[in-house]
Amino acid sequence: MPEYATIDEVSRAVSTCRRCPRLVAWREEVGRVKRRAYEDWDYWAAGVPGFGDPDAALVIVGLAPAAHGANRTGRMFTGDRSGDFLYAALHRAGLANQPTSTHRGDGLRLRDVWITAPVRCAPPKNKPTAEERHNCADYLAAELDLLAPRAILCLGRIGWDAVLRFLDAPSPKPTFGHGAVAEVAGLSLVASYHVSQQNTFTGRLTEAMFDDALGTAIDLVRD
Repeated sequence: MPEYATIDEVSRAVSTCRRCPRLVAWREEVGRVKRRAYEDWDYWAAGVPGFGDPDAALVIVGLAPAAHGANRTGRMFTGDRSGDFLYAALHRAGLANQPTSTHRGDGLRLRDVWITAPVRCAPPKNKPTAEERHNCADYLAAELDLLAPRAILCLGRIGWDAVLRFLDAPSPKPTFGHGAVAEVAGLSLVASYHVSQQNTFTGRLTEAMFDDALGTAIDLVRD
């Protein structure tokens, strides 16, 4: 794994990464063949760095950038419905100065939380391959090493599994389920269903459910 001295170094490496030919081709194609609503945008169309407070005690781990969300804006969970849901919750919890995240220059600031993902390029059909997840793993590992958080909120099973791999969790590994809490290698993990539009529109994940999971993670940080 390459050595990174700072979070900024990790972010620069992510934004210039071309390790996965399929993902590079897809993210760039999406940036050329734009949705009509975004045809005036200059798409980011590159690896998306983590975002937030570099002194954060809480890290939120998602899945991957959305094709017309973070792949367009260049910031995690920015410019799509999942981000609308997530940042509104962070604002309610006092971790964000505003409830919306629309573009990198919108003034959004996070306090004591860092948002990242195990895969940094938008994957076709939102499904990265095992090889692509492996190729990206050292970026998440470097961020977690540098941040040294007290708790991690994992959005979805892929985020949960990626963190368990980083921690080299022994078997039997903690089971993913919304609201699950585990202590692994001195670090507190909290599980939540992903804030995807599919989950939030169908009611599988409600605001109250997510607020509870986020509140649990915040309490673990502050204990």
